[in-house]
Amino acid sequence: MLDRLVIIPTYNEQENIREILAHVFRLEPAFHVLVVDDGSPDGTADTVKQLQGAYTDRLHLVQRTGKLGLGTAYIAGFHWALERGYRFIFEMDADFSHNPDDLVRLYKACAKEGVDMTVGSRYVKGGEVRDWAWNRIMLSYCASLYVRAILWLGVRDTTAGFVCYRDHVLRTVELDKIRFVGYAFQIEMKYRTLLAGYRIEEVPITFIDRVKGTSKMSANIFREAVIGVLRMRFSVKQCKAR
Repeated sequence: MLDRLVIIPTYNEQENIREILAHVFRLEPAFHVLVVDDGSPDGTADTVKQLQGAYTDRLHLVQRTGKLGLGTAYIAGFHWALERGYRFIFEMDADFSHNPDDLVRLYKACAKEGVDMTVGSRYVKGGEVRDWAWNRIMLSYCASLYVRAILWLGVRDTTAGFVCYRDHVLRTVELDKIRFVGYAFQIEMKYRTLLAGYRIEEVPITFIDRVKGTSKMSANIFREAVIGVLRMRFSVKQCKAR
C-alpha cells in the first residue's frame, strides 16, 4: 500500500473534482486520495463514485450528511488515514487554488529532510498570490501577522490549508480536542504541532484564486479566526511529542 494520502474536502465541487483528481493521479511519486464530501447537492460525491472504477484502490470517499465544516472534514479524514496506516497525510483544496504539482515538494520536505509538517506558503520568499484584489491580500497578510503576534507562531502563512503531516504529528496533537472548524482550524493545527515540539517548514507556493465554483469564505469563518486566536493563546496546552 502507498503511504501518501491527499485529503480533499468538498462541498459543491462538481466543476472541479474530475480534473483535480486526474491531475493528482498523474503525479510521481503516486498518491492516494480521500474525498470527504459534505452532502454536496450538486452531485460531487456521485462523480467521485463513478471515478472510483477508473482509479481502483487509489480513490476513496467519505460521505457526510450536511455542511459540517472544513475542520471536522479534515479530522474525519485524519482518523480514516491513521486507521489505515498512511505515513504522509496531506490537506489540499479541490478548486486548484493549490497546484497539485506542489504535493511532491511538500512530500519531499517531510520524507527526505526530516520535517514533521510542511506548509505550502504564500508569504515566504518565492511564494505569491495571484488573481486576488489587493485588499484581500492585505487582509490575509495582516491576519497572519496578528496570529503570529498573539501566538508567537513562527509560521508566516498561518491560515494556509495546503499541508503535509507525518503521521506521528496527527497521533500526538489530540485531534478530538480541536475546537475550530474554519480558518482557525488551520491555525490551531499549526499551533498544536509547534507546542508538541515538532518541526514545521514552509515551502513557497503560488496561490491562485479559484476559477470555477463558489468560495466558501464567510464573515463567520473570519470572525472565528480572529476570536479563536485569543482563545487558543490561553486554552491550548502543550502535548508531548511521541
